[in-house]
Amino acid sequence: METHRNANMSPNTNTYTGMVVIIFVHLYCLALLTSSESELIECIPSEREALLRFKQHLTDPTNRLSSWNASNPNCCHWDYVVCSHLTFHILHLHLNTTLPSEYVEYPLPSAVWLAYERSEFSGAINDSLVELKHLNYLDLSGNSFGGNQFEGAIPTLLGNLTSLVTLDLSDNQFEGAIPTLLGNLTSLVSLDLSDNQFEGGIPSSFRKLCNLRHISFSNLKCNQQLSQILQILSHELKSLVASTSQISGHLTNQLGMFQNLEKLDLSSNNIIGEIPQSFAKLSSLRFVDFSKNQLTGNPFKILASFTKLLSLAIDDNLFQGIVHEDDLANFTTLHVLSASSNNFTLKVHPSWKPKFQLFQLKMNSWKLGPSFPSWIRSQNDLVYLDLSNVGISDPIPIWFWETSHHYCYLNLSHNHIQGKLPKESKIFESDGAVDLSSNHLHGNLPFVSEDMLWLDLSHNSFYGLLMDFLCQKSDNQKMLQILNLASNNLSGEIPNCWRMWPQLMAVNLESNSFIGSLPYSMGSLSGLQYLHIRNNTLSGKFPISLKENKELILLDLGENNLTGNIPRWVGERLVNLKFLRLRSNHLSGQIPNGLCDMKFLQVLDLALNNLSGNIPNCLNHLSAMISKTSASSSIQESTLYASDTISMFLSVKGKDAEYNYILGLVKNIDLSSNKLSGEIPMEITNLTGLIYLNLSKNELSGHIPQSIGNMESLESIDFSGNQLTGEIPQSITNLNFLNKLDLSYNHLEGKIPTGTQLQSFEASDFVGNKLCGPPLLLKCTMEGEVPDENEKERKNDGVKWVFVSVTFGFIVGFWGFVGPLFIYKSWRYAYYRFLDDMWYKLQSWM
Repeated sequence: METHRNANMSPNTNTYTGMVVIIFVHLYCLALLTSSESELIECIPSEREALLRFKQHLTDPTNRLSSWNASNPNCCHWDYVVCSHLTFHILHLHLNTTLPSEYVEYPLPSAVWLAYERSEFSGAINDSLVELKHLNYLDLSGNSFGGNQFEGAIPTLLGNLTSLVTLDLSDNQFEGAIPTLLGNLTSLVSLDLSDNQFEGGIPSSFRKLCNLRHISFSNLKCNQQLSQILQILSHELKSLVASTSQISGHLTNQLGMFQNLEKLDLSSNNIIGEIPQSFAKLSSLRFVDFSKNQLTGNPFKILASFTKLLSLAIDDNLFQGIVHEDDLANFTTLHVLSASSNNFTLKVHPSWKPKFQLFQLKMNSWKLGPSFPSWIRSQNDLVYLDLSNVGISDPIPIWFWETSHHYCYLNLSHNHIQGKLPKESKIFESDGAVDLSSNHLHGNLPFVSEDMLWLDLSHNSFYGLLMDFLCQKSDNQKMLQILNLASNNLSGEIPNCWRMWPQLMAVNLESNSFIGSLPYSMGSLSGLQYLHIRNNTLSGKFPISLKENKELILLDLGENNLTGNIPRWVGERLVNLKFLRLRSNHLSGQIPNGLCDMKFLQVLDLALNNLSGNIPNCLNHLSAMISKTSASSSIQESTLYASDTISMFLSVKGKDAEYNYILGLVKNIDLSSNKLSGEIPMEITNLTGLIYLNLSKNELSGHIPQSIGNMESLESIDFSGNQLTGEIPQSITNLNFLNKLDLSYNHLEGKIPTGTQLQSFEASDFVGNKLCGPPLLLKCTMEGEVPDENEKERKNDGVKWVFVSVTFGFIVGFWGFVGPLFIYKSWRYAYYRFLDDMWYKLQSWM
């Protein structure tokens, strides 16, 4: 059989096969030769000297370039350097700083993040690079090069590297305009300028980059119309990445000219309108990201013909319409469909089986319910599924729990899903995140595997004890980092087995019915950053177990029955705290001065307790409340703020509200409804970044500090219900952001200072004092003083006594004369005769 087939092979086929074999043998021999001779390669001396001069101007804090030294003369063996095996010239410089590959996914340990930041290169980029005339790959990404260097020697330097094919300057601190001289690098195939401080848009000189196939300029300040950018770039482009670059305008028909495009990312810009018909010409597209714009219409009518699409992201737009089976029929290669936060309705047959096999599916806020979408059963490769807020009201079907999927992310939250969860399921064995919050689930909590990282079952009706869930035995360490069981019907004491969960970073047990005190083992959570246990029935003194949780950023123990003092060690040990909420307990004693040591503190809420003594005069040490920017810095922290897991209930401007997305921007001090006495410390007015200040319903005395006008960020002040005296300081009119002010029921006096803000408040904000002037109806005297109320009363009393005297005199005189006429008949006759005589005389005169 084999002989017969070879006999029928044409000469051309034999010749082709022979050529392939010969080429393969040559390549194999060349590989052996180059690998055996690699140790013999020595770099060009002039290029070695150029690299050494280049190193002298760099800042290398972790000595990554230790191999770059004169005692090691072969620079081709230096780290981050690649030489040609044929010419020995330096071809590549890989001087980028990146995170280790095992840490590219959240969460990122703080130690790793700090180590990454410390390893960044910085300093000056020396022009000795010009001597590397054969350099075709230069990667300086992920460092701290920057300032306005780019307007100096660097453009000239780069303009001379005309063998240069790949240039990566991303993730640095370069400022100013993108240099027009980059347009001279006509050999460039790949250019990445992302994540810098460049502004002003793409220069017209880029028209000369005819060989450019890949360009990325994300996270810049372009302020440019999309049509302008498309006019400049080459139509042979294969990859265009321009997310978060302040690009505006419409998706114009010019896009149809870029028929070689395989990747297009215009996410997080200000692009408006519908997707044009010409977009259908881009049949080579494999990756499309239009998310976070203001696009309208139904994009699936145009995208339906794209047969090569691997990833489609159109989240957070104004898209709307009905999507049918036919609109998705050609997506046979699609692996990622991300279309959340639009106004789509999916109408398919109950037995529909899509032709695609997705890895990631995000359909948040689509209309899919009320039934659980049965077509999900056909998606065997799903690892990321978001069907939150899609109107599902049915119980989760049994087949879903029995699936062999290992989700890295599963979100079915904000639906109306009913029923109980199975005790065990492979869903809870994944090493990812499961969010079933805000549904109508009930019963006992499920078992979770050691590998799960994030579990959110909040806002349901789960009941029972926490013991069965928390204290299940395991041979391996549990990896759970986020646990949210808030707003359920869980009861009993919080069990003492937290040592089994050493990786926990955030724990939310608020709004349940837990009793007793916090167990001592909670102090073993050395990485705990967020702890919410508000609105339970915890009792006893302030939990001493928290003394060991030195990484805490947020602590909320409000709405419980805690007693005793606030320990001094809270400020001394929990130095990383940014949010401290102990509101509505039975805490007593003085506010410890140790709280002033928490330089990162942004929210201090001790309201509705029995605290006494003076307000500490060291509050000006709270440096985070002096700054007008957020103290949040780390990647994992900003990620947690952006989720519903990390939130906090705050009472500001007289209203209770839940803060999550903007929690890092809130700066608040609330000491209201206690028994605090003494004066308002002048030092508090140094907190120029403070936004909300509430000292109401205490026993404070003395004057309002004259320097209160320095607190220029204040939006709300409440000093009501105290014993403050003196005048309202004139400097309060400097608070231009003030939109709530309550000074009622004190002993303040004098004229209310004139300012556009103060006169706009209600009169009720000033009642219960001795104040005058708008917005009160009581006018001040010419001297600007309040009219003397006693004198006014005396005048009023005098007028009243005149009327009383006249009335009394009239009554006495009237009855003194008329009364006897009623009593004595002879007096009446005499009086009548007198009247007759008078009438007779009057008639005779007339």
